[in-house]
Amino acid sequence: MEPAMKQSEYLRYDATALADLVRRGEVTSREVCEAAVERATRVNGTLNAICYPQFSEAPAQHFPDQAVFAGVPLLLKDLAQEQAGHPCTYGSRGMTKNIAPQDSEFVRRARDGGLVFLGRTATPEFGLKAVTESELWGPTRNPWNTQLTPGGSSGGSGAAVAAGIVPMAGANDGGGSIRIPAAYNGLFGLKPSRGRISSGPFMGEAWTGASTDHVVSRTVRDSAAMLDVLKGPAPGDPFEIPAPSAAYAELMQRSPGSLRIGVFTSSPYDTEVAPECVAAVEETARILENLGHRVEYAAPEFDGMALARCYLGLYFGEVSALMAKAKEQFGATDSDFELDTRLIGMLGETMPLSDYVRRRQQWNDFARALGAFFGSYDLYLSPTTGQLPAAIGELETPAHLKFAARLMLKLKAGKLVHRSGQVDQMALESLARTPFTQLANLTGTPAMSVPMHWTAEGLPVGVQFGGPHGAEATLLQLAGQLEEASPWFSNYEKLEGAF
Repeated sequence: MEPAMKQSEYLRYDATALADLVRRGEVTSREVCEAAVERATRVNGTLNAICYPQFSEAPAQHFPDQAVFAGVPLLLKDLAQEQAGHPCTYGSRGMTKNIAPQDSEFVRRARDGGLVFLGRTATPEFGLKAVTESELWGPTRNPWNTQLTPGGSSGGSGAAVAAGIVPMAGANDGGGSIRIPAAYNGLFGLKPSRGRISSGPFMGEAWTGASTDHVVSRTVRDSAAMLDVLKGPAPGDPFEIPAPSAAYAELMQRSPGSLRIGVFTSSPYDTEVAPECVAAVEETARILENLGHRVEYAAPEFDGMALARCYLGLYFGEVSALMAKAKEQFGATDSDFELDTRLIGMLGETMPLSDYVRRRQQWNDFARALGAFFGSYDLYLSPTTGQLPAAIGELETPAHLKFAARLMLKLKAGKLVHRSGQVDQMALESLARTPFTQLANLTGTPAMSVPMHWTAEGLPVGVQFGGPHGAEATLLQLAGQLEEASPWFSNYEKLEGAF
């Protein structure tokens, strides 16, 4: 039987438009969900974006009739974004028994916003990599080229949205995990300011304040409206930040005025940047000038290697703590975690506490440097990533390094590794492909990836804008301008018949 809403029709709408159709009675939520399930059934076997489907229950979920996203399907990321009674595995065998006792604030607010849940999207183990290739779920593929990664850690969400399964999907960002998949999948992705969206009730601040939830989407207006749905504190949150002067969905329609924008394309870690990523920034800078903005080369002044060390210290500590939780609460053993994860966990266990605290205090240096930069500029513009997406399996740890890792684990050589200086090399190797995103995480400032460029081979390339704390409205206003000046929605039509 022919579905009530054809797949080609479903793919023409963003979440805002779909909700409008539902509210006006032109289509039912069940019909929209059935179209989403049909699309998922068609493409997910190739992409492996959805790790936990809820296809049968989604059409029957209740939602507020007049909500912003009334009856629109949403995929949750399988990292945080806990849904009562359902597993949240963090991409790890060690967390398969993690069944949420109650909804997270993200899920509760999304439900109040009218969204219905279609399932959960794949993530690398603990969200640790910029590729989505966990041993638990297998590799997720990029719909623009299925031999390539969709990025990480919100790679499942990025692939699902680009391929049209849902118009937007849950994501979170502790080092670029919203912006990197947005860049690799041709999507819009905004990482909000620290404190803008509650991480409750299971934690006060995710990744010590470096991480925050939001979505990846096909349109700026969907991300703006979703920020309205999600924003605001919950009881017990560590602090509140000033609320916006109006709804973001309204604010984004206003002009940002003539902005002063500092542009840089050199990696903070002195690592190589692909010509396509530089070209995307330069092309965007020309568009900005035509829109009346003042653009010049300028970069925040900070110690890039120190930033990499500080970020890796956070990595070590968070992994060791999450492994300990999985062992204590769910009976996990070392064999339930991937080799790379176990090595990082050991380095967290053996990192001197005073070193961890000093590195956490050093986040202040980066925040002050960025604050000084924003004394002269409203925003910065940079590549989102330093390289185009890697091939599936390309970043798999080589056999000789796996052998060395097993040896270090057997010898419990964590302290020796810290003293040897190898950690600096690890920092550069792990961050070299994505060196531009961590600054916003450690400083708690908002940043977004905008799909402004496609290569000759048809791969999307994102550019990143960052602003001062609380400047989401300015970022969304600029994104809206760019979306109008250089529309990208029609590019998704190329993927419609690709599967």
